[in-house]
Amino acid sequence: MIEPVTAEGVLLRMIRGIPFFAAAVAVAMSAVAPRAGNAQDPTPAPQLPGSSLPVDRIVAIVGTEPILWSDVLVAVNQKRAQGLAFPSDSAGQMAIARETLSELVDAEILVQKAAQLKIDVTPEEVASSVDDQIRRIRDQFPSDVDYRRELREAGFGTPEEYRRTLVDQARRQALQQRTFTELRKRLRPATVTEEEVNVAFEANRERLRQRPAAVTFRQIVVAPKPSEASKARARAKIDSLLAEIRAGGDFEQIARRESMDPASKELGGDIGWNRRGSGLVAEFERAIFALPPGRVSPIVETSFGYHIIRVDRVQPAEVKARHILIRPTVDSADMERARIDADSVAAQWRRGADFDLLVQRHHDQSEERGILQPYPKDSLPASYKAAIAGKAAGAITDPFRLGADAAVKFAILELVTSTEGGEYSAGDVREQIRQQLIAERATRGLLDSLRRQTFVSLRL
Repeated sequence: MIEPVTAEGVLLRMIRGIPFFAAAVAVAMSAVAPRAGNAQDPTPAPQLPGSSLPVDRIVAIVGTEPILWSDVLVAVNQKRAQGLAFPSDSAGQMAIARETLSELVDAEILVQKAAQLKIDVTPEEVASSVDDQIRRIRDQFPSDVDYRRELREAGFGTPEEYRRTLVDQARRQALQQRTFTELRKRLRPATVTEEEVNVAFEANRERLRQRPAAVTFRQIVVAPKPSEASKARARAKIDSLLAEIRAGGDFEQIARRESMDPASKELGGDIGWNRRGSGLVAEFERAIFALPPGRVSPIVETSFGYHIIRVDRVQPAEVKARHILIRPTVDSADMERARIDADSVAAQWRRGADFDLLVQRHHDQSEERGILQPYPKDSLPASYKAAIAGKAAGAITDPFRLGADAAVKFAILELVTSTEGGEYSAGDVREQIRQQLIAERATRGLLDSLRRQTFVSLRL
């Protein structure tokens, strides 16, 4: 697939700075690989010309801020951890060092411009993303002792010092991003010729992956609906749990004992931090953003069942919450009714019934309505592959089963497009290349303009 072009994406490619995962910790994580049974890259960490000097040195000054040789080495090592093929000759190594230094200069210019524009990012705004990253890194190590040892060996000292480093890096990146978002309103349109598009295509032809066989489709998913008696039993159960909580029962213990959400049950109902529009069903989202911290909700009904929700923490645009879920049971009679309903939906759709109307009447709103961007056939679940096998664009499948046991649903698919794999041609990606070149040229022009307004002294 071709990566979509956005101005932010161009910025991240042109100004990488020092990412959240510092290079030393990326190397520390890879050091765990042998214990996990994975191969480890035997290539030693890069030693650029001059890197063996015992004393650090200033390699650039931006405004009044210095950039150190050690900053360049950390950024280069981070690129290597992300897959950079590091040259063995000193000239190639120094070329990478100079390119990396230029990126660090651009990043620092944006941070300084943020101060001029009175753009700010507080540590609290990046805390949750940093905590998530630390959790993922910590999970790579078999014990807390191993994690702390790797941090010390990587030069970060304690986990608290490492967290402060990540918070500062995350804050700087957020400042760069917000500053660029503000400044891009002033980007001058750039022009790109057809010849330049052709040259860029030929230069990148070898790096373009083979175009995968892909499909786009629309779908209607019919879920079995529990009987009124089953819903009444589930409602009585959740009512009794709410009464237990309000009488002083421990929310987390009750969640571990009773919740029917396998993803959060063992975590005491913890569903982590959530933003508006992050994929929660509407009724659940309204509830968590209406609750103050520490308050337990009344019963909330969604397509998944009945919930009791408790909000633990709130910060701008995010809420950390827990819930207990009780699902009404679905029996074989309920599933048979859903199968008959799915057969009826397929028949109506083939006769020309309106898709949106069928969705409104029959579709399970917790499921996607389809994928209208090319999606690799090889990445489809087995049930989808079997359903579309041998079918041409425009075909509507028979209902097929999704899930297993009590979670069974029935899907009907319309195959909107189906394309075979092969090499990309210039025509396939011409517009993406054009937009990429335009965005890169406009972004580079903006950064060069900022450089002209800032004192920059390069000493590498």
